[in-house]
Amino acid sequence: MNKEYINVMEEIVSTLVTVLMMSPDYQTFCHCPKCRSDIISLSLNTLPCHYVTTKEGRTHIFEMLNTVENRKWINKRIISAIHTVGKYPQHSQKRLEVF
Repeated sequence: MNKEYINVMEEIVSTLVTVLMMSPDYQTFCHCPKCRSDIISLSLNTLPCHYVTTKEGRTHIFEMLNTVENRKWINKRIISAIHTVGKYPQHSQKRLEVF
C-alpha cells in the first residue's frame, strides 16, 4: 500500500466500474476519464467507507465485502451512478485542434 490507509470500498468500486463499463449493456455510455471518475465518486457517496491501515485488514474487509449479496448491493449503486452520469455528463466536449 502506498498510503498509510486505504478505503477498500474504493478499490472494489473502481474495479467493478471497469468491469461493468466493459459489458455490452454500457458500451454506448461515455468512457472518458471524467465520466468514469464521476461514476466512481457518485457510487462511493452512496456506500459506506471501509478504511484499513494494514494488508491483513484489507484482506479481511475485502473478504467480508466480496459476497454475492454485497456485490449485488454495490452493483446497484454503481448502475444507478452510471445512468445518472450518462444522463448528466460533466465532461467538456472540446474539439481537438491541429496546430
